[in-house]
Amino acid sequence: MRADAIERLAALRGSKDDIVDAARDSNVDDEHDPEGATIAFERAQVDALAGDAAARLADIDAALARLDAGTYGICAVGGEPIDPERLAARPTATTCVRHAGGA
Repeated sequence: MRADAIERLAALRGSKDDIVDAARDSNVDDEHDPEGATIAFERAQVDALAGDAAARLADIDAALARLDAGTYGICAVGGEPIDPERLAARPTATTCVRHAGGA
């Protein structure tokens, strides 16, 4: 999962660099050119996806740290064990299902 998140983040950062480079080499005015709005949207979309990928990587790293600390699979709110089925579905979960809505 971590390797996939790193790969996705790198690809998205590369995509953003490609968009920025393409815009730099063109004579597009984001404010007045119809194509400029598309380029700005694409750049914002890639930024949002990269932010999601970075957050996913942070969640994975936090789960690995909990594993090293011996607290992985323990609800951060109530201290009870997190159901193994929940962890199988969402390995980075920090709470049990009961506390998931309030955490």
